[in-house]
Amino acid sequence: MNLKLMQSLKRCRLFNGLGQEEINCLLECLQPRIKSYQKNECITIAGDELTEFGILLSGEAAVTKENAAGNRIILTVLGPGELFGEIAAFSGNSCWPATVFAQGKCTALFLRPEKIIGYCDNSCENHRMLIQNMLRIISEKALLLNRKVEYLAIKSLRGKISTYLLEQHQRTGMTTFMLPLKRWELADLLNVSRPSLSREMCKMRDEGIIDFHRSSIKIKNMEALKRSAE
Repeated sequence: MNLKLMQSLKRCRLFNGLGQEEINCLLECLQPRIKSYQKNECITIAGDELTEFGILLSGEAAVTKENAAGNRIILTVLGPGELFGEIAAFSGNSCWPATVFAQGKCTALFLRPEKIIGYCDNSCENHRMLIQNMLRIISEKALLLNRKVEYLAIKSLRGKISTYLLEQHQRTGMTTFMLPLKRWELADLLNVSRPSLSREMCKMRDEGIIDFHRSSIKIKNMEALKRSAE
């Protein structure tokens, strides 16, 4: 594997805590499949048989689904080092849950789930860390889905935004902090459109509740923010 693709694996959370030599050792055990794609080529198709999960090594790919009207919705855009299909792969689901398109030229590495949790022929010392990393990834995604359900229970858009900002205030202990999510990621978490999110945040700024610049947020009126979250 060339150096650029190896760097992508080192950034992948599945290989956290492992160096290049350790990853190479693991790859001998895992026997991955690597494939390159052209722009707009399907990497996976929703409903097709799922026997592997993927790691994007280079380029960008869009994870998409079709709604009832047949319109394609982009759920997220993957970059190098990001995983796709890992939740379904370990759930017993035999089908890909979403279609993944190459946004441009890209390369993906595929791993069979049984190679992750199965017996390591080489008694590899790093295999246990690999399993721990995978459990952490799946657990964090489960917690994220639980948070999304909690936000769904909040009826107003301002209530969702205020609750999230108060959570970040409690986490950092500061009234000025950096949002850990990009704007589109926050919109996805709150289950709202990005334009609606931006408009409401601008209204809150105009009312003197918050101020912001890019990812930096400043809470100016804590009591008003708390009232909005009730």
